[in-house]
Amino acid sequence: MNVRRVAAVFAAVVFVAAVPAVASASSLKWEPCATQQEPTAECSAVEVPIDRAHPELGAARLALARLPALDPGRRIGSLLVNPGGPGGSGVGFVQFGGLASPDLARLRQRYDIVGFDPRGDWFSTPRITCDPATLFDPALDRFPASRAGFEALVAHNRAAGEDCLARTGPLAANADTQSAAEDVETIRVALGEPKISWLGLSYGTELGAVYASKHPDRVHAMVLDGAVDHARPLRQAILEEAAATEDALVRFADWCRGSADCVLHGQDVLRFYDDVVARAGRGSVWASDLGRSATADEISAGVYNHLYIREEWPALGKALAAAGGEFPDARGLTERNQFLSPIYGAYRVIGCHDFPSPFTGPADLGVMAGLLRAVAPHSWRYSEYWDFTSGCTGWPIPAKNPPQPHPVHDAPPILVVGGAHDPATPLAWARGLASGIDGAALLTRTDDGHTGLFNSACARAAEVEYLVSGAVPARGAVCR
Repeated sequence: MNVRRVAAVFAAVVFVAAVPAVASASSLKWEPCATQQEPTAECSAVEVPIDRAHPELGAARLALARLPALDPGRRIGSLLVNPGGPGGSGVGFVQFGGLASPDLARLRQRYDIVGFDPRGDWFSTPRITCDPATLFDPALDRFPASRAGFEALVAHNRAAGEDCLARTGPLAANADTQSAAEDVETIRVALGEPKISWLGLSYGTELGAVYASKHPDRVHAMVLDGAVDHARPLRQAILEEAAATEDALVRFADWCRGSADCVLHGQDVLRFYDDVVARAGRGSVWASDLGRSATADEISAGVYNHLYIREEWPALGKALAAAGGEFPDARGLTERNQFLSPIYGAYRVIGCHDFPSPFTGPADLGVMAGLLRAVAPHSWRYSEYWDFTSGCTGWPIPAKNPPQPHPVHDAPPILVVGGAHDPATPLAWARGLASGIDGAALLTRTDDGHTGLFNSACARAAEVEYLVSGAVPARGAVCR
C-alpha cells in the first residue's frame, strides 16, 4: 500500500536535503531545505511522546517539510500529505516533487503543503531499525505446507521482531496508526491551524481516517485516495486484495499481448510470467542487483510494484522479458520488490501493529494459502496483505491497532477515491471505508494503477476542486 516508486528516488537524495530544527508543540521554526524540484521548501520538526500513557519512555522527533502557499493572500490553510506505506516519507514526497504536476498547481497556490515522516520513518527519530538479513530470508517459505515449515516461519518472524525491538527501542512497540494519528494532532497544534486539510494515499487513507475519527472537528477537507478499509476482517481482506492483484496482472498481460508498446507483444504474457516465476522457484533466474538468483516471491513482488503506475507498464514488459530471456537478468523486477527496501523495517513493524496475523497454526495458514491460489492463480505469490499476515505470524510485539472500525461523525464531507482495477486497494475497500464516514463522497475510477492521483487526470481534477472549493463529485461519479 505504499508508493515505492517515489520512495526509491528519495532514498538516493533525501539524506542531504533535510536538516530540520526541533520545535515545541506551540511553535515551529522553519529553515530552508531547498531541492532542485522544490526551491522554496522549508523544514522543521516537532516532538511527540513515544507513548502518551507512559511519558517516561521519552519523545520521538517528527520531521516536517513545507511548501509555502504561492498565493498567500488567498491561502486556505495547511494541507498535510501522506504518500502511503506504512513507511513512506511525506518529507521526501513534498521536497522532491511529489505534487509537482501542473494538474495540482491550484493546491500549491492556495495551501501550505506540509509533509511529515510518521513516527519511526525516514528522518523522524528514533528511526525504526531492523537488520535486513534477519528481517528477510530469501530461503524462507512464506507458504509452508508442513508443521515444520510453519514453525520455521514463526521462529524467523519472532527473531526478526525481537531484533527490530532491540535496535529501535520502545518506539517499536508504539508504532501503530492510533499513535500516529495523535501525532497528526500534535502537528496541527504546532502549525497553529484550527483545522487541517489532508491528502492521504494508500496507507495514508487509514491514517487520515483514524485522525478524522478521533478529531472530526479539526478536519477542513480530506481526500482518501487508494482506500484501505481497516474495519475489514483480515481473512476477507487477504482474498480481496489477492483478487485485485490478479485482475491487474491479467489486464497488464492483455494490454501487453495486444500493444506494440510492449516488447512481449503477441505472446501469451501470463504463460511467460508463470514460466519466469517457475524458473525463479528453481533458482534459474539471475538478478544482477542482488548478486544471486532471484526467488519466485521476489519476481512476483517486483511485477506487483510495476503495476502501480499505468505509464510504467512498457517498462514492466521490458523487465519481464529480460528476466525470461536466454541470459536472464531479473534486475528490472527485483530492484522494485520491497523486501530489501530501506522502508521494509518500518513497513513490517507498523504493519504488524495494524494487520496482525490471524493464523493459529499450519492447517489454518494452509487453508488460506489454498484460497489465495484459487482467487489469484498467477499472482498468488505476492500481495501485501499476505506479506503482512505471513510476516506477522509469530511476531513478538503485541499489536496495538488490529483491524477495527474507525467511524467518522460530525466531520465535513470527506472524498474517498477507489479504483475498480487498483492492484493494491480494491474498490470494495473504498466502498467500505466510505460507508463508515458520515456524508462521505465516493469517486470511482475504472482505469488502471494504484491511486487516482498518480494515474487519473479526472481523479486529480476532482481532488483538487474538492480541496480548493469544497465541492464533492456527484453521487455515483466515475472517472473512466
